[in-house]
Amino acid sequence: MSTSTQRTSSQDLGPIQPLYVRITHWINAIAIFIMVGSGWQIYNASPLLAFAFPPSLTLGGWLAGGLLWHFAGMWLFVGNGLFYLVLGLKRGHFRRKFLPIRATDVMADLGAAVTGRLSHADLSVYNAVQKLFYLGVLIAGVVIVASGLALWKPVQFKELAALFGGYEGARLVHFFAMASIVLFLVIHVAMAVLVPRSLRAMIGGR
Repeated sequence: MSTSTQRTSSQDLGPIQPLYVRITHWINAIAIFIMVGSGWQIYNASPLLAFAFPPSLTLGGWLAGGLLWHFAGMWLFVGNGLFYLVLGLKRGHFRRKFLPIRATDVMADLGAAVTGRLSHADLSVYNAVQKLFYLGVLIAGVVIVASGLALWKPVQFKELAALFGGYEGARLVHFFAMASIVLFLVIHVAMAVLVPRSLRAMIGGR
């Protein structure tokens, strides 16, 4: 059996993206949009670095409004993320999709991507760079929630806050975790534009 036939047969067995992955993906997109926009509004009330975000890109209108939106997005993000993690672990999604990751494979696929030779023929299989990026953003999601809890309740979660170097340390970690997620989103959207079949798979499954 040829490679192309094998790929076709494997994709005919089921959807490229299971229904729960598609649902949690789009809920997550909404939650992150809310959290980033409202987070930038909160940041502008007390800038951590020597710049502020344009008001047109923020959500909430003022500090209290930003906080309300941020907490709403946070609970949606956490609840949706836990649902995705539980089902992903139970059904072996992470093991099949994200493992193993080898440094040699990452370098080879990165070189192929830079030179425009990276194949996207089989969307059911992630290349090594995708695996690394998806695992990285999952870790960033855990870090941003943990640091957010330390900022929200620094007394009740004082041990967690201490792990990040105190309140100001948690602010820095939270900011850079947000920046890494936003960078991932920019790359993710760019790849969806370059490979529109991947977007169709995330909408319809096939």
